[in-house]
Amino acid sequence: MRPAPLSSPAWDKSAAGWNQHTAPIRAWLQHATAAMLDTAGIAAGSRVLDLAAGAGDQTLDIARRVGPHGHVLATDISANALALAQANLRAAGYAQVETRLADAQALGLAGAGFDAAVCRLGLMFCAQPGHALDGVRQALRPGGRFSALVFSQPERNPCLGIMMACALQHAGLPARQPFEPGTLLSLGQPGLLAQLLLDAGFLNMDVRPVAAPFHMPSSRHYVDFVRTSGSPIMEILASLSAPAQTAAWADMASRLEVFTTPGGWVGPNELLLCGATAPGAPNH
Repeated sequence: MRPAPLSSPAWDKSAAGWNQHTAPIRAWLQHATAAMLDTAGIAAGSRVLDLAAGAGDQTLDIARRVGPHGHVLATDISANALALAQANLRAAGYAQVETRLADAQALGLAGAGFDAAVCRLGLMFCAQPGHALDGVRQALRPGGRFSALVFSQPERNPCLGIMMACALQHAGLPARQPFEPGTLLSLGQPGLLAQLLLDAGFLNMDVRPVAAPFHMPSSRHYVDFVRTSGSPIMEILASLSAPAQTAAWADMASRLEVFTTPGGWVGPNELLLCGATAPGAPNH
């Protein structure tokens, strides 16, 4: 995530909304998350770093996989998100998970020797993702695995483009380049993620697209989700008056109705799933 004083006010503000929408988020990312954990080789007894963990939805999945003899360190730049993660993990009875406030670009975990590290929809918010990847590599044991999910190309994620363009228009701001560092689609540029992994010293890089359509009853339900959880869009509209913000969100819902189907609203999304290995022979 972007360099900021710990904790980040913008991400703190969106944490509760993200947590409240756990059910639709889990349905949206269930298959992609499972593929990410498989790619990272997470199994019983693994020691795992969960980077930009948010409210801990995928952290729960990791904890289930590693079991009572494994260990999970969940990091995030938002204190509010980590507090929610801690509460969710306690409620589920997972004592093998530790949380730590940390910027993904300054982890300070060199030599920690994790078996695996994952990052679900967080790496693209790093203004300097190479710093984050370098820190992850240093935190892994030789032969340890890293896997992440990020948004792919703009044309494969039209809902994000529609909402961003609409928000900027209502805020009176100029259009932005879709691959601007630290933004939603910043790592969707073809070949970029693989090159960043290579530059950070990883081996056996693999990057492939994963379809992840977002199902909601209507476009308005989707906008209500983003309105409380989508920090980048929320930040753009933050300077507007309450009525102006309401008008912007209504305009977004109207533009997104194009994705309404007979069975409900289905927003197209495509993610990139990457996998890579830290150099060195694995420990036995």
